[in-house]
Amino acid sequence: MLGNAVVISILLMSLLCLLRLNVLLAILLSALSAGFISGLGLQKSINLLIEGMAGNLEKALSYILLGAIASAIAKSNLTIILIYYIANFIQNRRLVFCLSIAFFACFSQNLLPVHIAFIPLLIPPLLPLMNRLKIDRRAVACALTFGLKAPYVSLSVGFGLIFHTILRDQLIQNGIEVSLSDVSSVMWIGGFSMLIGLLLAIFVFYRKPREYQETFLKESVLGVLENPKMQIRDVGVLLGAIITFVVQVFTNSLPLGGISGLFVMMVLGAIKWNEIDEVMENGFKMMAFIAFVMLVAAGYANVLKATGDIQSLVDFAASLSGGKLGGALIMLGIGLLITMGIGTSFGTIPIIAAIYCPLALELGFSVSGIILLVGIAGALGDAGSPASDSTLGPTSGLNADKQHNHIWDTCVPTFLMYNIPLIIGGVIGAMLL
Repeated sequence: MLGNAVVISILLMSLLCLLRLNVLLAILLSALSAGFISGLGLQKSINLLIEGMAGNLEKALSYILLGAIASAIAKSNLTIILIYYIANFIQNRRLVFCLSIAFFACFSQNLLPVHIAFIPLLIPPLLPLMNRLKIDRRAVACALTFGLKAPYVSLSVGFGLIFHTILRDQLIQNGIEVSLSDVSSVMWIGGFSMLIGLLLAIFVFYRKPREYQETFLKESVLGVLENPKMQIRDVGVLLGAIITFVVQVFTNSLPLGGISGLFVMMVLGAIKWNEIDEVMENGFKMMAFIAFVMLVAAGYANVLKATGDIQSLVDFAASLSGGKLGGALIMLGIGLLITMGIGTSFGTIPIIAAIYCPLALELGFSVSGIILLVGIAGALGDAGSPASDSTLGPTSGLNADKQHNHIWDTCVPTFLMYNIPLIIGGVIGAMLL
C-alpha cells in the first residue's frame, strides 16, 4: 500500500503545501507524480488533467458570476450596513465575533447561496476590528469553514440539497433504497460534530489574544463607524441578490442564478452601464484564482481515478476491516484521504459509494448507518484540504493584509477542528443507528 500512487500523490501534495509551495503548483506536481508512479506517463497525465478540468467548469463559472455580484454589492452600502451592525453588536466581545461570523457564513449555503463569494467582500473591512480585539484569525478561519460546510452536510437546503441528492442517488445506484428525508434524518450528526469542533476552536484552542500589525486596511473601517443609510441603488442590489437565490433554488443552477441576479441589478440601475466592465473585472480579481484552483483540482481528481489505485485503496480497506468498528474507522479514514486529494465532498461520494455500500451491508450496518458513513466519508477532508473552496475562501479574506497563511492558519486548524469530530461522530453514529 505504500506504493499506491494515490497515497503517495496526496502525501506529496500535503507536504508541498506545508512547505508553502503555491497551492496550484502543488496540485499540478502531485497530479503528475500520480500519473508517473502508476505508469500512465507524463503526457497522458497532462491530457487527463486537462480533460478532468471540465468537471468543475460549472462551479468555476458560478464563482466568477458570484464574484461579480459580490463586486456589485461592494459598490453599494449593504456591506457597510452589515459591518456597522456587526461592529456595534460585537463591541469588545471577541468570542461573540467568531460565533457571529459562523452564523452569517451559514446563510451563504442556503438563504443566499453565494458560497465563498461573500468572504473577500465582508472579511477584509473587518480585519482592523479583529486586530484591535486581538482575535486569533485561526478561530475566524474555523468559523468561516464551519459556515461553508456544516449547512450542506446537515441540511437539505441550497448546496445541502445538491449534496444530499448526490448521496441519495449514489446509494440507490448501489442497491440501497433511500429517500431524501432518510438522508437528512441522519446527516444532522455530521453538522452536530462540526459544531463541537467550532466550539472547541473558539473557546479552547484559539481563544488567546494574538497580535497582528496595523495595516493600510485601518482606514477602511472608519466609514463603517458612522451609521450608514440604505439608498435606492442598495435596494436594487438587494433585489438582485434575492433573485439570485430564488432562481438558484428553483433551477438548481448557480450560473443561471448569478446571471439572473446581475441582469436584475442592471435593469434596476444598481449597476450602471458604464460600470459593467469594472464590476466584472473586480469579480474576476476576487474569485478567479479560486475558480482556477477548483478547475485544476477536478483535473487532479481525474488523474487519481485513472490510476486505478483508488479502487485498490478501498479494497485494501475492506480486507482490513475486521468488524463494524474497524470497518467504520477504515472507511472514514479512506474517505478523508481521497477528499483531501480531490478537494470536494461532492465529487468524493460517487467514488466511494460503489465499494462502501456492499462492504457496509456485509459488516451489518443499518441503512441509516450506511447513509451516515458514506455521507461523512465524503465530507471528511473538505475542511483542511489545500485545494478545497472551504479553505481557499477563508484565506482569501483573512490574508488581505498578508498576515494569514493558507496552510498553517487555515488548513491545519480546520483539519484538526473538524475532521477529528466528524470521524468520532461518524463512528459512534453508525454503530448506534
